[in-house]
Amino acid sequence: MSKETRPLVIEKDGQTLIYDLLRRKYLVWTPEEAVRQQMVNYLIAELHYPKGLMSIEAGLHYNKRQKRTDLVVYDNNGKPHILVECKAPEVKLSREAIFQVSTYNKELDANILVITNGKEMICLQVEREKNNLKTLDDIPPYK
Repeated sequence: MSKETRPLVIEKDGQTLIYDLLRRKYLVWTPEEAVRQQMVNYLIAELHYPKGLMSIEAGLHYNKRQKRTDLVVYDNNGKPHILVECKAPEVKLSREAIFQVSTYNKELDANILVITNGKEMICLQVEREKNNLKTLDDIPPYK
């Protein structure tokens, strides 16, 4: 991870806080939040996605239940482009995580699905006509 993608972390009143670039405030540090902020910073600093196209914890309904996405990146037309599911670093990326993000995507219909624990990343291109997911080496940069 380059210096540009490392989230800002501070200690205040005995708590570890991490800066959320999108909400522009410090949040209580958790392993999953650290991974999410690392991904936000990576998308902005390395892949040049504008902050204005990103949303954290967007709500969605699935099976009559309220769910929250970790991170959604929209295209310039406001359609979900990338759906990111963040796991804590000790969580192994698995079929269950792919199933979770795919299930959320039934509602959102994003083009790219990403699952990360901050150490590993699975990046999948949705191939709608084939009803398939194709593995990508990395998230495509912003165009």
